[in-house]
Amino acid sequence: MQTPTAPERGDFIREIVAADLRDGKHQTIVTRFPPEPNGYLHIGHVKAISINFGIARDFGGRCHLRFDDTNPTKEEQEYIDHIQEDIHWLGFDWGEHLYFASDYFDQLYEWAVYLIRAGKAYVDDLSADEIREHRGTLTEPGRHSPWRDRPIEESLDLFERMRKGEFPDGTRVLRARIDMASPNINLRDPVLYRILHAEHPRTGDAWSIYPMYDFAHGQSDAIEGITHSLCSLEFEIHRPLYDWFIENLPVPSKPRQIEFARLNITYTVLSKRVLLRLVNDGFVRGWNDPRMPTIAGMRRRGFPAEGLRDFVTGVGVAKADNVIEFGQLEHAVRDVLNRKAPRRFAVLAPLKVVIENYPEGQVEEMDAVNNPEDPSAGSRKVPFTRELWIEREDFMEEPPAKFFRLAPGREVRLRSAYFITCREVVKDAAGEIVELRCTYDPATRGGDSPDGRKPKATLHWISAAHAMAAEVRLYDHLFSRPDPGADGDLFADLSPDSEKVLQGCMVEPVLAELPVGETVQFERLGYFSPDPDSTPGHPVFNRTLTLKDTWAKLQSQGATG
Repeated sequence: MQTPTAPERGDFIREIVAADLRDGKHQTIVTRFPPEPNGYLHIGHVKAISINFGIARDFGGRCHLRFDDTNPTKEEQEYIDHIQEDIHWLGFDWGEHLYFASDYFDQLYEWAVYLIRAGKAYVDDLSADEIREHRGTLTEPGRHSPWRDRPIEESLDLFERMRKGEFPDGTRVLRARIDMASPNINLRDPVLYRILHAEHPRTGDAWSIYPMYDFAHGQSDAIEGITHSLCSLEFEIHRPLYDWFIENLPVPSKPRQIEFARLNITYTVLSKRVLLRLVNDGFVRGWNDPRMPTIAGMRRRGFPAEGLRDFVTGVGVAKADNVIEFGQLEHAVRDVLNRKAPRRFAVLAPLKVVIENYPEGQVEEMDAVNNPEDPSAGSRKVPFTRELWIEREDFMEEPPAKFFRLAPGREVRLRSAYFITCREVVKDAAGEIVELRCTYDPATRGGDSPDGRKPKATLHWISAAHAMAAEVRLYDHLFSRPDPGADGDLFADLSPDSEKVLQGCMVEPVLAELPVGETVQFERLGYFSPDPDSTPGHPVFNRTLTLKDTWAKLQSQGATG
């Protein structure tokens, strides 16, 4: 028997579940996550996954993974495989409870026949367009189909022949007989089955008719003994139909549908239709493009699973829709990476520094801290030589007043190494700076001066002799405005600057061993993760996030609302 109390972290759904346990309505809580395998999962699904699996975990129950695979024209095995992979990566597991709506096709068909025999369903010969015309509007009732009073035996015969594949696609449907005058349009004789001559990923060509989502979903819940069918708010208007099926069919259990606010994020579109077009029309590299809001895309970009889980937990479970700032997601991810990501040196726009008074051919190993936030991470050895790379933007020949980095005659600290002073600027025939001639102070090894000198700037660097050339991809929002499509043309809002590819970057050679899926901090530059496009001779890194955390600043100013 489960403890009938809500966990410490509460919300309105957990309060309902706790009350149901206290009242003895259920002995075991059973939830489900029911994706349609017609695309990759996105950040909105992370919220649904966390709610369904989290509530089952918190109350000692179980959560099923069920694919609602009722539309074979849009479903692929690739999607089924990746959905399972993404859920496992997020840290959730369904154990032995993996199901498919297609497992229940025989039972659903029998229940459709049951409705026909009860006079609550009929075969309709109206076309899809005619059905829409008959449905009415929000202010006007619908009109009965001329086939609504078709004799039961005739509907049974036609429905059986539909199953056998005797009729072309779109010529007939099975509809429930409910109420064409209902203020809820979903109750105006909804379609239960349509003819579809299509190969199904799991059932092959065994069926020529397929159940509609609304008919399959609730009955699948009932078959599996789901106690609480948790779904996003757009299904609230479908709940009366969900309940009508449960009440009018001999189902083995009666689940309760509860809706929560879906996740909406600025600069982001979570419509599968739009995401599919982005992929198919080549606006992005694929479903796992680092600019995509898919779980696969965020993984490729370097977002940790813990950061995504923390984000949706912080958003909470509400009843009313709202829009979350993208910065809040970035903040949750940065918080995890700041604590866990190792630090490494990388130079994205290299400018050569030659230390004239450093012995030629000498190599020293400097101790560099792996993560100042985690003492247990220890340190690593970084080679230091006469010729180094620094960031081009860390030098200005004629610096303005508040520029404290390297300039002619100025001393700066090289992190974990020495103080250096710029003595000469070398330019090519076109006047471009190609090299800086500097000197170093041998007494400042490790980055400190015995006489107490404290340069105002500390620069990162890489030994030119040991650096590894790399490609670096810098990512920003895929859409240029926080409310994409607000002016009517969503794709006009695609940002031309969402991806910038840099060649000739220099990174620590140890980064060649960094596996895909790991994220590190390039000191002073941001968080980066190796891309699957990497090869042994051509490493590629994706920028996960910059170091700047606007959301944390807003929080500190009390401006988060």
